[in-house]
Amino acid sequence: MVAVQPDLARIRGVLLDMDGVVYVGDRPLPGVQELLDYLDATGRGWLFVTNNASQRPEQFAEKLAGMGIRACPDRILTSAMATAQWLAAHHPERGPVFMVGMEGLRWALEQAGFALVDDPFQARFVVCGIDFQVCYPRLADATLALRHGARFIGTNGDRSYPTERGIIPGTGSLLALLQAAAGVEPTVIGKPNPGMYEQALQALGTDPGSALMVGDRYETDILGAARLGMATAAVLTGITDRETFERSRPRPDWILPDLPALLAAFQAADRASR
Repeated sequence: MVAVQPDLARIRGVLLDMDGVVYVGDRPLPGVQELLDYLDATGRGWLFVTNNASQRPEQFAEKLAGMGIRACPDRILTSAMATAQWLAAHHPERGPVFMVGMEGLRWALEQAGFALVDDPFQARFVVCGIDFQVCYPRLADATLALRHGARFIGTNGDRSYPTERGIIPGTGSLLALLQAAAGVEPTVIGKPNPGMYEQALQALGTDPGSALMVGDRYETDILGAARLGMATAAVLTGITDRETFERSRPRPDWILPDLPALLAAFQAADRASR
């Protein structure tokens, strides 16, 4: 049975990954603001949905502004925010957290009412996100906390991370190290797991059948959205190459070189629907 490609004209909400879709490191990718302007002009909602847990939404908004991209902090959902919200919903009694991560994760956990501790034997949870300055003593303490019974939570499972210099280790690599050291498997919250998409769709007021996920990484952005019944557009500006997208199942609904090509596809679909 041949799958029927969704109609872009019927899309009412667009979720966009950031690293590898909007920018690579500190280098902006083409066509971002033009696409956002078109989505606004046609009455479509949009939200940046990133597995990057390193910064607060305000910091991401400032980074985007420096690239000429206009986005308020409430247009940005990070895996740190999704993780903190998930943890608060499933553990309303809260509890002390030992964190491996950066300011974005610290901010999200504190906003959700969790106390952060440095003593591994006090921790009820170990929450791990990306940490570009991670050190062995911190990982050792996280391992001790896990071996002492703390629950293991990961913001996302991305094993790699795109930068201007090339591909470097991501959060998933840190999770793998801790899992190997402690013998404990993490619960991972970010894409491709449904919780983060569901939070994003709720923020947009959009159901999966009228939403589009735009991403560069098959195993997170595309696969997770497809499992929820969302349309998917893969761009070739980040991690996954065309050949991998082509042979993947389920295949992305669109495989496009970049965001200008997605904008052109939206414009063509809207013209055809008039």
